[in-house]
Amino acid sequence: MTAIQSIDPLVCQDLFIESYLAQFHEAVRRVAVAEINRANHALLAAFERGSWVFVAGNGGSASLASHLACDLEKTVSGKDPRAAKRRFRVQSLVDNVARLTAWANDETYDCVFSEPLRNQASANDVLVVISASGNSPNVLAALETARDLDMVTIGCLGFDGGKAAALCDVPLVVPVADYGLVEGAHGVLAHLMTSWLTHAVDRLRMLAATNGGAR
Repeated sequence: MTAIQSIDPLVCQDLFIESYLAQFHEAVRRVAVAEINRANHALLAAFERGSWVFVAGNGGSASLASHLACDLEKTVSGKDPRAAKRRFRVQSLVDNVARLTAWANDETYDCVFSEPLRNQASANDVLVVISASGNSPNVLAALETARDLDMVTIGCLGFDGGKAAALCDVPLVVPVADYGLVEGAHGVLAHLMTSWLTHAVDRLRMLAATNGGAR
């Protein structure tokens, strides 16, 4: 963000905007396409086998976790979701405030995601974590628990991926050192995956209908 910080936004508004957008475009461009493909196929495989997908994050990333869970559950179901025979089985770990605050208050905030996983997750379920730094203790604890449970792990990360990168089967790293750019890029990645999965699931349903099955 050095270039942006050197610009007075009140004096050079257009230049500030252009510089920010250029850096955002570069941040998104630097995400490994191969890892995006791996994340897409890991989620599609979860849909095919009926596995659960759990999503977690802190702060702004908690909002994106909730948003992504909504998109996987409803958007991917298609234009007529109530007619879909199969849907994504997905749960955001950030939305149950009573559960989250109970674990945080009675135990520690570090376990607010990992303990619900122990209650609900099984082998071959998927955990998606969203963390700009990749170093949030509760995210790391969730990834370690997921590994203990033989889950598939996907991480939307930033900077150098942090400690989370080594714990993720599929690390999606936005390799820039700015929280705003990383979080914005994570939003783009979430919508990209949602769009790809919507088309992929629709294609699977068409093939199943052609072959006399149902999805």
